[in-house]
Amino acid sequence: MQKPIAIVDIGSNSVRLVVYSGATRSPSVIFNEKVMAGLGRGVVTDGALAEEDQERALEALARFRILSKQMGARRVRAVATAAVRDASNGATFLERVRKLGFDPEILPGDQEGYMAGQGVLSGIPGADGLVGDLGGGSLELVDIADGEVGKSASLPFGVLRLAPLIERGRSVLVKQITQALDGRGLRKRAEGRPFYLVGGSWRALARIDMLLVDYPLPILHQYRLAPARLKALGEGMAGLDIAVLKRLPSFSMTRWQTLPDALRLLQILVDELRPSELIVSSFGIREGLLFDALDGEHQLRDPLIDAAREVGEDLGRFPGHGTLLDRWIAPIFDDDPDAARLRLAACLLSDIAWQAHPDFRAERGVDMALYGNWVGIDGPGRVMLAQALFSHFGGGKSFSSLDVARLCTKEELARAALWGLAMRLGQRLSGGVAASLERSRLTRSNGALRLELQKRDAALYGEAVEKRFKALATAMGCSAEMVAI
Repeated sequence: MQKPIAIVDIGSNSVRLVVYSGATRSPSVIFNEKVMAGLGRGVVTDGALAEEDQERALEALARFRILSKQMGARRVRAVATAAVRDASNGATFLERVRKLGFDPEILPGDQEGYMAGQGVLSGIPGADGLVGDLGGGSLELVDIADGEVGKSASLPFGVLRLAPLIERGRSVLVKQITQALDGRGLRKRAEGRPFYLVGGSWRALARIDMLLVDYPLPILHQYRLAPARLKALGEGMAGLDIAVLKRLPSFSMTRWQTLPDALRLLQILVDELRPSELIVSSFGIREGLLFDALDGEHQLRDPLIDAAREVGEDLGRFPGHGTLLDRWIAPIFDDDPDAARLRLAACLLSDIAWQAHPDFRAERGVDMALYGNWVGIDGPGRVMLAQALFSHFGGGKSFSSLDVARLCTKEELARAALWGLAMRLGQRLSGGVAASLERSRLTRSNGALRLELQKRDAALYGEAVEKRFKALATAMGCSAEMVAI
């Protein structure tokens, strides 16, 4: 395995170290720490980074330098955004950063937007719409389509700069935003398409919305809001108990004071852009930097499948079995490409729970599916993955008693359960090794589920295999036919 890569993000609100390791296309975060240094506050008031804020940032950066070395990071990339970019003493501050051992670079506004777009494409393959990356010092709006980053605009509307603009009246802010959108041709491109939310403030709003609607799966990535939901979100925020917010996982109370302004800005953007929906992306500039450094072949790889394959190989007993298992069960399903992708991910994870106590393997599978560090999958997709593994590990055809089940339709859950039962049959028939699957066929035709074995392998059709084969056939509404050829 390659050594980790570290990204140091010197932003207007926070200074953060994130260390990544694992699969090249979908690396896991092995360390993540931020300090709310607020470098942009001084830039807003007098155009310069305040000494107190610099000291706090430098103290954090000194710690980050030691940690990244001790973690064996093969590369450390340090980037600074709007606050340092716009500050009159930004260059002097970067010299102090260099003395700590970093080689920092300032991202221009268009490059910051480009990396945010790359980040969304990395975490949501096939994303098509407008990205809004709200930081402390600026707002980047970026068009993405067909796997490419298009036009962008960098606007001085970061959360630390919004208050004085809003005090001048909503119309002033609207005018500046519409001029920027029209100047880059972004308004026409945005209407009727998704608007992807990037940045800590908008993610915090989404986490509050999850709380208000009692969303059953606390995973922010690809959480969706209807544009009309923003009014109710604002009303709900006004009545929230601060004590409740403090108990929210990963919620930074230092953002609380600026969240109303972030919501006002989002409402203006929604009114002007008229997007089809709002989709949260946990991936942004930092992940965009990693994604942009990959060659074209690696960029085209599926992050969910890559990550599932890595986890499956790491926790499973038989390398390569998941891909073979999916190929074996595929002929009995009429899955569209999106469903087939989830089915493959389930098969790649089909052996992850063998070390668990047999009575809890189904729960282990559900936990991994729902709460694993996956990207390229939304909430309903996680639930279908969980249902497949639940059925595969012997939990039964349905886990509808779990609250998360309401994120899927009954038809989606039923299909995923059938994947699980088919996987369960394949695992029992083969014992997890390749030969039995390679020398047999599972087909479905004219209301019959047919299992073909070679005569020399007929003894594999033992009592346990027969039981699982007939259970799958019954669940699919088919008769069961085993043929030795």
